Amino acid sequence: MNGNELRAALRGEMAAGHTPPPLSTAAMLGVARQARARRRTVWACAGSAAAVLALAGVATANTPGGVYSGPADNAPVGPSTKPADSASAAAPTSKDSATPWPTGPDGRPQEDRTAQAGSRYDQGVRLLSEIVSVVPAGYTAPEDATGRPADAMPRRSHQAQFEERVDGVDVWSYMSSAALAQGERTGRLLVETHTAGNQLPSEPCALARGFWGMQGECQVVTVGAAQVGVVARPTVDDRFDQWAAYRHPDGVVVFVAQGRRLDANEPALITLPFSLRELAGLAVDERFHLE
Repeated sequence: MNGNELRAALRGEMAAGHTPPPLSTAAMLGVARQARARRRTVWACAGSAAAVLALAGVATANTPGGVYSGPADNAPVGPSTKPADSASAAAPTSKDSATPWPTGPDGRPQEDRTAQAGSRYDQGVRLLSEIVSVVPAGYTAPEDATGRPADAMPRRSHQAQFEERVDGVDVWSYMSSAALAQGERTGRLLVETHTAGNQLPSEPCALARGFWGMQGECQVVTVGAAQVGVVARPTVDDRFDQWAAYRHPDGVVVFVAQGRRLDANEPALITLPFSLRELAGLAVDERFHLE
């Protein structure tokens, strides 16, 4: 095949094929507009969904069961950093917004639930002193020393806390704790006293099981004329190994708890310092009967 024949064949093939449609500016703009409209619709839907999710997250964070990173109602509250003459500091209130905090020794309402000075504070200090006085033979009650880990449980602590106001009477609790050491091993003894007027149960075992909401196998131990609820073994919460509870005739409630371990930083005691009967005896001891 020569050059002329080849050119003739190519022309024939081109003539036999379908001619492509001419380019249309209007058609191309239409397609572009449709694509842009689709993109806008997708982004609008995504934005609406994000807004719904954000609102749902806010609602969840402020309803029971939601995830909230703020302080819990029962979290410890530190002293207020606001000026003393501010409106909020002028009338601080307890958990019940209608109940003001008790008046401190300076004649002004406390800044939170915990007493920082005065007779109530002194009762907490006294309670710690009484705990140290009942440390059994063979044990010591060491004080905190420098160099202990920052996350370590204090070896000695005390606190006086306003609980509630019942029929015009302020109900307080005093809690003190001391480490009980035997050689290199350390356990813990804690006493918590609630003043008269408290709303705690009266039945010995119901009272014992109400201590910090802990549950356990309870028995009633008789100490003289007193009936003491004693939990010999916890069933769920193991913050303590044993505890006793007693309500005095005047309504004052005393809890005494012992544990083999102070915290994870020190090895635990092999045996508990007190027998169940001794623990019950401490619950009725007048040294812990505070007002």
